[in-house]
Amino acid sequence: MKIKELILFTNNLEKQLEFYTKVLELELVKITSESFSLKTGKSLLTFKFSKNCKLYHFAFNIPSNKENEALNWLKLRVDILPFEEREIINFKNWNAKALYFYDTDNNILEFISRKNLKINSNETFSTKAIINISEIGIGTSDIERIYDSINNIKSIEIYDGSFQRFCAIGNEEGLFILVNNNIKKWFPTDDKIYLSDFIIKGDYNFEYKKGKIIEIA
Repeated sequence: MKIKELILFTNNLEKQLEFYTKVLELELVKITSESFSLKTGKSLLTFKFSKNCKLYHFAFNIPSNKENEALNWLKLRVDILPFEEREIINFKNWNAKALYFYDTDNNILEFISRKNLKINSNETFSTKAIINISEIGIGTSDIERIYDSINNIKSIEIYDGSFQRFCAIGNEEGLFILVNNNIKKWFPTDDKIYLSDFIIKGDYNFEYKKGKIIEIA
């Protein structure tokens, strides 16, 4: 599943712009008084201004052999969010390794190296190595309803989990992470999960608004 563009909201546009361009050194491709867009491999990450916005959890695919280099690169720029004192988390069931950090809005960002993709790189790590946006977390009180709404747009496979507390749908190139916010918090920080509005474009085109999927052209 390809995510061509992920549109998120912030009430802190200038500080977010500085973080993503100066700290993470992502390429700025478009800017207006109300938004900016960044090149993240084959995807675009866009932030739009909104007075009312809530926290996000999203991920970028990085080369399959670069989690250690990515950790060293990030530690010069941000504080890593560990889990049980581990800075790189090994997801054996997914054959992947991930590391986490906050942006200036305290959104949880993730770099994940998926071994099954077999996309290796010999280049020194930087954010130019990002392959694409690979995950967006979707908080909900009814995982099955959200799954059905997305599946009605176009058939989508369950990658892992169930409708009770956590369900990843899509594939290793792109996943929607559906999470029951009544019984679960965000990994690895235990931050509260909100029904955070966003817009997605790519193989699936919809707006997630007030806990509902709204298909867009």
